[in-house]
Order: sequence, then C-alpha cells, then structure tokens
Amino acid sequence: MRKQKGMTIIAILVFAFLFLPLLLIIVTSFGTESAIKFPIKGFTLDWYANVFQTESFIAGFKLSLTIGVLATLLALLIGVPISYVLSRYHITGKSQFKSFFLSPTIIPGIVVGYVLFQWIVIALGLPVFMGLLIGHFLISLPYIIRVVGSSLEQMDISVEEAAWTLGCTRQKAFTKIVLPNISSGIFASFMLAFVNSFNNVPVSMFLSGPGVNMLPTSILSFMEYNYDPTVSALSVMIMLLTVVMMVIIEKTLGLASIS
Repeated sequence: MRKQKGMTIIAILVFAFLFLPLLLIIVTSFGTESAIKFPIKGFTLDWYANVFQTESFIAGFKLSLTIGVLATLLALLIGVPISYVLSRYHITGKSQFKSFFLSPTIIPGIVVGYVLFQWIVIALGLPVFMGLLIGHFLISLPYIIRVVGSSLEQMDISVEEAAWTLGCTRQKAFTKIVLPNISSGIFASFMLAFVNSFNNVPVSMFLSGPGVNMLPTSILSFMEYNYDPTVSALSVMIMLLTVVMMVIIEKTLGLASIS
C-alpha cells in the first residue's frame, strides 16, 4: 500500500513538472501587461491578434507548412517501399538497416542539425529552400519507416499470398491489397512526421538562411528583441494544432500501436 502511494505521488509530481509550464504559457497569453508576467492582471485577446499581424510569423508559418508537407510526402514515397522490403524480405544486415534508418530519432537533434549544416550548407552549398527540404526529409523518414513498418508487420501476410495464388503480380498485390490495408498506418505516419517536422528547432535553426526562416526560428528571432505575450499566444495556437493532429492519429491508428 505504501509503495502504491509513493508511486502515485511520483506520478503526480512528474505530471505537474510536465504540465505546469504549459499552463503558465496558456495563462500568460491572455495577460494585458506588455511583458510576460504571472499572475496576469487583466484579460485580453490582443496578443492572438498580434500573431496574425507579425509578418515574420506569417512567412515562417507558410514556409514551415510548405517544407513540412513536401518533406513528409517525399519521405512517404521513399519510406513506404523501404518499410515493405524490411518487413517482407530476408536481407543481410536487416537489423543494421533498421538501426540506420531510425538513427535520426536516437541522435540528439542539435547533433543532427550540425551534421546536416556541415553537409548540406558547407560541403554541397545548396540553396536554403533545398537544404531545408532535404534536412526535414531526413528527420521525417524514420517516423514513416517506424509506423508503416509496424502496420506491415501487423498485417496478415496470408492475404497478400492469397492474391498471388489468384494471379496477382507482386506489384498489383502491393497496390490493391497491401496499400489499402495499411492506409491508416500511412496516414498516421504522415501526421506524426509532419508534426515533428513542423515543430523541429535544431535542423530549422542550422539550415535557415538570410531572410528565410521557418516558424521555430522566427519565434526565437522575435524573442531576441521582444518579450511580450505574443509568443505565448503563438505557442498556445501551435499546441492546439499539435493536439488536434495527435487526436486524429489516435482515432485512425491509436498511439499505443506506434509507441
């Protein structure tokens, strides 16, 4: 009994440590003071309106949305066939390939960002937009392989084998049998990869160029010269967008199956 009470207290403290900062951000986004303060002395929605009047935020949002969608679609085009090969074929070094493709999710983001900066910007000298697209494609690919691979392993392979025995080629069975059966996994992987790309700070920070900033770097630049609750309001809007996407993932596939 004492052990259960101790675990309950630890769980409450962990949840408080995680959620109290978020609660402070939500409360301060409605404050009337010109600086972020807690507790607030009045209630206003002006900071939310100010988000839409700040050009750097609008431009950063559009660029983050464009890069996030394009990088995730590109990761889907390449990640789905890779997941199929890794789940259906016995190839030499299969576990090493899986570890390699999942490595960007294990290595700290600041290290990934610095390596991509050295390779894409310094060594190859690619344009900023192309560099951001490649960088976000590389950090999106592991999520596609992880989630789609999980869906393929849960799918009954006898369904696909039945299609082969009835005259389907491997390509036709893949498009008409496999893809429809893992469509929820593909959709969930798209949402998960997009959320991680949209909210990514290290890669966006290292690969951004003069006048070309994604939303996370625009927020950091704004905070260098301003400390008003506009950033709190924008953070609340991003949190709501992320929550909506995670709810959609939960409804389509279930978070437990991709953890």
